[in-house]
Amino acid sequence: MKTLRFLSAGESHGPVLTVLLDGVPAGLPLVPAEHVDPWLRRRQGGYGRGRRQVIETDAARVLAGVRAGRTTGAPLSLQIENRDWRNWETIMSPEPGGEPRKRALTKARPGHVDLAGGIKYGHKDLRDVLERASARETASRVAAGAVALRILAEAGVKGSARVVHMAGVPCDGGMDWDRLDALDDSPFRTFDTASEDAIRARVDQAKRDGDTLGGVVEARFRGVPVGLGSHTQWDRKLDGRLAQAVMSIQAIKGVEIGDGWQNATVPGSEVHDPVFHDDGRGYYRPSNRAGGLEAGITNGEELVVRAAMKPIATLMRPLPTVDVVTHEPADAARERSDTTAVPAASIVVLAMTALVLADALLEKFGPDTVRELRERVAAHRAYAAAY
Repeated sequence: MKTLRFLSAGESHGPVLTVLLDGVPAGLPLVPAEHVDPWLRRRQGGYGRGRRQVIETDAARVLAGVRAGRTTGAPLSLQIENRDWRNWETIMSPEPGGEPRKRALTKARPGHVDLAGGIKYGHKDLRDVLERASARETASRVAAGAVALRILAEAGVKGSARVVHMAGVPCDGGMDWDRLDALDDSPFRTFDTASEDAIRARVDQAKRDGDTLGGVVEARFRGVPVGLGSHTQWDRKLDGRLAQAVMSIQAIKGVEIGDGWQNATVPGSEVHDPVFHDDGRGYYRPSNRAGGLEAGITNGEELVVRAAMKPIATLMRPLPTVDVVTHEPADAARERSDTTAVPAASIVVLAMTALVLADALLEKFGPDTVRELRERVAAHRAYAAAY
């Protein structure tokens, strides 16, 4: 991210998560309770979540960058309290003298960062690795992504997040922009209500078995201007930037733009989207297999990004592993976890794609003020329609 820069800090059981977002244009109406907290609640929802979501009631607090309900152009800082901190204050204290450590974790969990991170950073108490690697960190991403969605909205771009495959059950159900509230009402964030009983049964069975389940989620944006990103260098291609951001999310193991994987299996005549022109509509395509991106540049169609989430690595029926202190065989450590977090992952994927898309928008049209952003986007849309 070149124009809109995002950083976060904080541990899963530390006192707070801190979000720093630099490059937010001045004049953006931003009230956390209205614009950020609803997305944090969506991230905490979904069928199959664990007890941590009962403990935490996430809300963002502005520390810098907003005055009188509008951004100032200065770096934006948000804070999210970890309410579970009160139970971990002694264990997670930064003060010296805490040896032997309480709740030390030495039995590496397969599929998690524990062993590789312990070796990389020289930790034998793997909690020093897992506390930052935990998916609790995604609350920071969602808070930052909520701000990015506000920036995009000022440019006439709308985003959505849904589940298209969960627990081995297809649940695409098609996209319906007029029924986005139905996604919030669904415990699986899908329009395909006919699939919900089958998904619920599989999640319930996995919970009884001490197992976990994954799925496929989609972030989609409409109203995206033509011309975001570039074909001129590898690191300017927007599809590459989106893929990196999504692949950085915990448990995400695959990304496709549009019908990426399906497109690899059929002839080009069944892949590429024909182009037409109408005096009223301008250029348009009757299909969108490319997912709104061609050669790293947005083409004006809906931007569609899908991501594959593997099952969560912490199992209540643990897999075999090794204790990194004794080197003896052991059962993997068990931390409080979810059976599945696929609906929540859709919100995180939306947040990360929104951050990249907002960055590309500000890169093209300027990051100083929301007023200038709106004017320049409108002028560009008129130019593209008349091209």
